[in-house]
Amino acid sequence: MRIIMLGAPGAGKGTQAKKIAAKYGIPHISTGDIFRANIKEGTELGKNAKTYMDQGLLVPDELVVDLVVDRLQQEDAQKGYVLDGFPRTIPQAESLDEALKKVNSKIDYAIDVDVPDENIINRMSGRRACVKCGATYHLMYAPTKVEGICDACGDKLILRDDDKPETVKKRLNVYHEQTQPLIDYYTSAKVLKRVDGTQDMEDVFRAIVAILGE
Repeated sequence: MRIIMLGAPGAGKGTQAKKIAAKYGIPHISTGDIFRANIKEGTELGKNAKTYMDQGLLVPDELVVDLVVDRLQQEDAQKGYVLDGFPRTIPQAESLDEALKKVNSKIDYAIDVDVPDENIINRMSGRRACVKCGATYHLMYAPTKVEGICDACGDKLILRDDDKPETVKKRLNVYHEQTQPLIDYYTSAKVLKRVDGTQDMEDVFRAIVAILGE
């Protein structure tokens, strides 16, 4: 079961990817984790990626695909995997398909966690974070006992720049420009499945399980 998760930032695809991985006993693979692991282990691919990251540059598609394919060939991914945050663009998707074809493999499902932009903006702007201990809350869905104060350590909570409505709108614009075409790409490949991401988290997961099977 080889799965790609699609969805805008804040749609909850990372949460669902972790739940899928746990239920089906397959690894949850995010590009961020792959980068960190390769850099930590000092692999050749990791060193190459680090030279770009240290300059604040995006890691080129070719290198990202190499890193991802290398990860997908590891022992724990032989029965399947959930890819989260990759591919982000059509060239990445095409490169991934080509690389998988070489090892007689292909993507089985691309699951789009579909949430309207206004829901995401409301969702993200309600987030609050504790700078001191890293705990995160939500004004509506996971409020603190005392408003603006971290339950865990008693420090003040902040609205992160990333979660401010204007930043979220910019990120959504980038998502629609770059990643929206992937919806069409995987639709034409007949592997796209869409779930309503505005539902409760458990209901979203139930919808995904209905697609993947028990």
